[in-house]
Amino acid sequence: MRILGIDPGIAIVGFGFIDKEGSKLTPVQYGCIQTEAHTPTEERLLQVYEATLQLIDKYKPDAMALERLFFNRNVTTAFTVGQARGVQILAAVQRGIPVAEYTPLQVKQAVVGYGKAEKKQVQEMVRMFLKLKAIPKPDDVADALAVAVCHAHSSTLNNKIAEVLRND
Repeated sequence: MRILGIDPGIAIVGFGFIDKEGSKLTPVQYGCIQTEAHTPTEERLLQVYEATLQLIDKYKPDAMALERLFFNRNVTTAFTVGQARGVQILAAVQRGIPVAEYTPLQVKQAVVGYGKAEKKQVQEMVRMFLKLKAIPKPDDVADALAVAVCHAHSSTLNNKIAEVLRND
């Protein structure tokens, strides 16, 4: 199973593709999509959408996982990031790719085993799970890989639950 993890944003979108074979996780490609600050929002959204489609077409994921938004301060930023998430979800759905969403708490719980883990702990666990030499930079990239790892762990559990329910 190939998973595309996304850390949504408008200025920087982190992405990470991982392959899951059994319990083994292998990084495929990771990086970020960046847009220029003084570009109109609609153009930035188009850039994010087109870049997401290009990545999907090139790496052909079986699933996309995104971090669910949590903002308690800047509502304007939340709306813009929400729009960016929307165009990324649209890109996945247009290509027939199922989309899963995880809260920051769920990601931390799946990656570190503790829902209130520090960002550095999550990044270090991502590095270890994927056997990377260094923590990916910027932080958005490491966050995207963490979401992908979370989905890899969650999909195993969800598949087992579905199997049990089918056999009942």
